[in-house]
Amino acid sequence: MRVLMINGSAHPHGSTHTALSVVADALQEEGIESVIKQVGHLAIRGCIACGKCDGGKPCAFGDDPVNECVELLENSDGLVVGSPVYFAGPNATLCALLDRMFYRKLQTYAYKPAAAVVSCRRGGASASFDRLNKYFTIARMPVVSSVYWNSVHGNMAEETRQDLEGLNVMRVLGKNMAWLLKCLDLAKDRVPHPEIGPRVATNFIR
Repeated sequence: MRVLMINGSAHPHGSTHTALSVVADALQEEGIESVIKQVGHLAIRGCIACGKCDGGKPCAFGDDPVNECVELLENSDGLVVGSPVYFAGPNATLCALLDRMFYRKLQTYAYKPAAAVVSCRRGGASASFDRLNKYFTIARMPVVSSVYWNSVHGNMAEETRQDLEGLNVMRVLGKNMAWLLKCLDLAKDRVPHPEIGPRVATNFIR
C-alpha cells in the first residue's frame, strides 16, 4: 500500500515537510510506503472550467504537475495534503493544484482515506484545515482523524520540531491512516462500496 503526500509549501524542508515526515515515519512503521510530492514552489495555473478534462481526460494544461499528481493519486491508496498557513488559508498554489486535481475527477478518488496537515507560526490553522478537508468530503474520501486537529506550530522546521504535541498529532494521524488502510484492504472483497445512484444537481435560480 502507498500514500501520496502533497507538500504545498515553497520550502522543501520546512515546517510542513517536518509534519509530513512524521506522518510518513508512522506509516512506514506499519509497513506502508509513502511518497512526498513537492509543489508549493511551482507556478500552477488555476482551473478555468474549460471542461477539457470531461470523461476522465487529462487537464488541458500539461506544463505543471497537476496531471502527474492525478495519476499518482489514482495509483495510491491514500492521500495526505500539507500546507503552510497564508493569511488564514492554505497556499494559493496548492489550492490551484487541488482545484484542478478534483474537478471532474471525484469518482476516481472515492473511498481512499485522506487527511490535511497545516503548519503555522501562530494562527489560521483551523481555517486552513477546514478549507483543505472540503476537497475530500466532496469526493467520498474518508477523512482520517488524530487526537487533535492536524496542525503544527513553528516559523521554521527547527521550531516545529519543538512542538511536541503537534508532532504527536502527526504520529497518531499516520497510525490511524495505516489502520484504516488495512481495514479497507481486508474489506475490499467482502463489503462492496455503497450505491449512490445518479448525481442530483439543482440550481437556486430557475
